[in-house]
Amino acid sequence: MPRRRREGPDTPEAGHGRGRRVTIAHIAAAAGVSPSTVSKVLNGNSDVSAATRQRVQSLLAEHSYERRSSAQAEPPLLIDLVFQELESPWAMEIIKGAVQAAGEAGLNVALTSLSEHDTTRPWLDHICARGTQGVILLLANLDRRQRAELRSRGLPFAVVDPRGEPDPSITTVGATNWSGGFNATRHLIELGHERIGMISGPLDLLCSRARMDGYRSAMESAGLSIDPDLMAWGDFHVDGGFKAAMTMLSLPKRPTALFAGSDLQALGVLEAARLQHVRVPADLSLVGFDDLPLSTWTSPPLTTVRQPLADMAATAVRLVLAHGDGARAQSIELATSLVVRETSAPPG
Repeated sequence: MPRRRREGPDTPEAGHGRGRRVTIAHIAAAAGVSPSTVSKVLNGNSDVSAATRQRVQSLLAEHSYERRSSAQAEPPLLIDLVFQELESPWAMEIIKGAVQAAGEAGLNVALTSLSEHDTTRPWLDHICARGTQGVILLLANLDRRQRAELRSRGLPFAVVDPRGEPDPSITTVGATNWSGGFNATRHLIELGHERIGMISGPLDLLCSRARMDGYRSAMESAGLSIDPDLMAWGDFHVDGGFKAAMTMLSLPKRPTALFAGSDLQALGVLEAARLQHVRVPADLSLVGFDDLPLSTWTSPPLTTVRQPLADMAATAVRLVLAHGDGARAQSIELATSLVVRETSAPPG
């Protein structure tokens, strides 16, 4: 549930009888529930317990709560998504999941896009000014000062796909990146490939390293040697996949299969293969990672690892709202799964 507002001079107990207008936030503070729960009671939603509904309705009657007209509507309850990369299809899947989960709780979603040079205080001041109920940070690496700043504002927060090793005091949501990398590589091995390359994301991202480690483990488990020339760190974008693939496909002994750390990188691999007259999958098998909607529209359709991006965002939203009621920090990984399409086949 969204975080509780502290009782003070604006609560029904303190402000009743002084001519102040009672708001949903006041009723929520008095009832010990979230503002969205009060909204659900007012709107007749069924997903509120009978005891909570009765308590809220009694307070509404006791304090003569009057719903505002549409012209005087209270500001919407918000949860904020803070991105460092907002332009990718990956971000759109995250937004879809967050909007769904927030809507179920009676909240709207606001977006903030940061550059590498943005400091914590300006964007946090902006978020607090609009009365957010919590913050979801994407691909972030919060230092001690930033964590303290968020906590000093009383803002519950969670990180989706944290950059570094998870801090047990921070709620994080990710995916089973290691097993995703392992299963993608094992799929290529089971098809009969031995010379398999891997293009991962940025080295400083935990998910990038986990996917690379899964690739290594699958190769070692199969007794296959790993050629350092067939391992590359990229940026999860099309250009990075293209550049790495151009290098690998120009080797005297090129790979017969590639595992790309993202579907966008896989698009770059497909373009590099086209330019070098390498047929997919006849000459080169390819597996991506994410299962973005575009992966069904490549030619041929892309074999990939499904990362449940929308579910990850929805889970993060629900954990942040629950954290407002005193829940402990959690670290959750949602399962990935291999989706076999037409870019992978036995070596030609």
